[in-house]
Amino acid sequence: MTTFDDREQAFEKKFALDQEQEFKATARRNRALGQWAAGLMGLEDARIEEYAKAVVKSDFEQPGDEDVLRKVFEDLKGSGVAVSEGEVRMKMAELLAQARESVRAGE
Repeated sequence: MTTFDDREQAFEKKFALDQEQEFKATARRNRALGQWAAGLMGLEDARIEEYAKAVVKSDFEQPGDEDVLRKVFEDLKGSGVAVSEGEVRMKMAELLAQARESVRAGE
């Protein structure tokens, strides 16, 4: 039974590590998405970081990515930036892939 218990604990640790890495990657993606969107809206310096933090915080409103997508898309649209929801989704996917690689690399 000890071998089974050891395997179970190893799987639980791996699951916990995977969840932590995914959380970090999502937060990095949201920050980068906020910086990208801020650049498109013409924000500068400290306002870019303020906006990026607001995007990260918006992810805690609901489970999933729809709250982040809605915030960024509506803010871009409200600022007069001609961007489609699909383009924002593609950027989110691109930035998430980059963030996952960064987290796995230990950066």
